[in-house]
Amino acid sequence: MGKSLQDRRTELLERMAILAVRMEEIGTELESHNNPDWSDLATEREADEVLEGIGLSAQAEIRAIEAALQRVGGGKYGTCTRCGADIGEDRLDLLPFTPFCRDCAAHV
Repeated sequence: MGKSLQDRRTELLERMAILAVRMEEIGTELESHNNPDWSDLATEREADEVLEGIGLSAQAEIRAIEAALQRVGGGKYGTCTRCGADIGEDRLDLLPFTPFCRDCAAHV
């Protein structure tokens, strides 16, 4: 038997909390860079680009989780938003925020 809807909702909320902490840490790290040494500053700027990429990825995942939580609340979680088919438990285990079944995800 698969996970309950409440279990899925809890997982989504926990993941969103982890991402929020990560984004806060990234923001703190980005704000701390103020090195007067030009070579060190250049290295910090390169690291900032990586951190910003991670932050953007976290923001996108948070938006996907928020959409999944809306589907939970609306009774549509686990149903493909494109074709209306059930999304398999194995797929939801890997990507609990996915809006697409395996077939539709291959065509998006």
